[in-house]
Amino acid sequence: MFKKILIANRGEIALRIQRACRELGVKAVMVYSEADREAKYIKLADEAVCIGPAASSLSYLNMPAIISAAEVTDSEAIHPGYGFLSENADFAERVEKSGFKFIGPSPESIRTMGDKVSAKQTMIKAGVPCVPGSEGALPDDAAIIKRTAKQVGYPVIIKAAGGGGGRGMRVVHTEAALLHAVQTTKAEAGAAFGNPEVYMEKFLQNPRHIEIQIMADQHKNAVWLGERDCSMQRRHQKVIEEAPAPGIARKLIERIGERCVAAVKKIGYRGAGTFEFLFENGEFYFIEMNTRVQVEHPVTEWITGVDIVRTQIMVAAGERLPFVQRDIQLKGHSIECRINAEDPYKFIPSPGRITTWHTPGGPGVRVDSHIYANYFVPPNYDSMIGKIIVHGDTREQALARMRTALAETVVEGINTNIALHRELMVDAKFMDGGTNIHYLEEWLSKRQR
Repeated sequence: MFKKILIANRGEIALRIQRACRELGVKAVMVYSEADREAKYIKLADEAVCIGPAASSLSYLNMPAIISAAEVTDSEAIHPGYGFLSENADFAERVEKSGFKFIGPSPESIRTMGDKVSAKQTMIKAGVPCVPGSEGALPDDAAIIKRTAKQVGYPVIIKAAGGGGGRGMRVVHTEAALLHAVQTTKAEAGAAFGNPEVYMEKFLQNPRHIEIQIMADQHKNAVWLGERDCSMQRRHQKVIEEAPAPGIARKLIERIGERCVAAVKKIGYRGAGTFEFLFENGEFYFIEMNTRVQVEHPVTEWITGVDIVRTQIMVAAGERLPFVQRDIQLKGHSIECRINAEDPYKFIPSPGRITTWHTPGGPGVRVDSHIYANYFVPPNYDSMIGKIIVHGDTREQALARMRTALAETVVEGINTNIALHRELMVDAKFMDGGTNIHYLEEWLSKRQR
């Protein structure tokens, strides 16, 4: 096991990784920007190094500064968390070449799965079902583009090969709009991701977003840790996640989980990863793989009893997975609400000083947050300030516990989206389970009228 790990992230995930280090008896080194000087995890750290000003491009995305911080603190490994450099193959490569262990998959795996075209081709070869679409990146030939769209069938969606997080995609309903959409998406992709390649897929009308969590070690062992339903989204950003997915036959889930494990073994993957699928009419369609820990990992931890972050660290240290597939038994139901510093109706970010911070408690309630009373939420980063996660023996009990937890939560000084979550927890369709990825935006448009 490592003696010292540098955590190259901020916010709630930085504190989450720090806690896992403590449990393993590993010293945690925190890096931070000037805007995060007062963060809770900095005060709790064994060591902390300021790596730059508030702008993430000069701090949390500054590779030389992070690696220098690891060198001066004699760290042995770097955990990237999620976001920032967590899925940057060049960073993973530089970390390893500098003599540190990257707590995540190999740079080659990140590169393969980070490019959506190569990821899809890899999954087809591994036997994982994919959304019908172009075989690779779209060429410049207008006739081929039109022919491909006709074969796939309208509506189609044009996606950036290097995209992610809901950016770099455009839905096309007619041939007349096709070529302009392709050119526009290419230009946006080149500017945003440094890769102008785009590809085409069939646009599924009412799918759900289902994920399979996997974990693999360096000794060719791999397991899948159940599924998550992340269909409650706004602008392709997840708002509520739950596990397991309500209303899908276990046989279907088990079949796709086994295929994910087979794919992981075939590509020689190590560490935590998530296969993301669209699910419609009883069929799963692969869309992408996230080669890092997910924001929503706690719901999986609760239903499986597996500490995903701790296991990430153990696997990176060369240890074998401490469990096999038959050990993974799903128990109960878990729901997570992302708490954002934003207006719950207009979604305008709301940075500022938190004057009151009261978190919920009781059986089956977990709060992952770096926030405290009198903490200043900086305007420089993502608006998420924490997550409320609940667990119950049944989905109904989990919903009841989430309603109670949200009622107990008090945040003053800034706006948060807690009011939105309170409304959603009593929404009849959500309570029934199985809403599709468009449901929340349709619900919001009606609510705003």
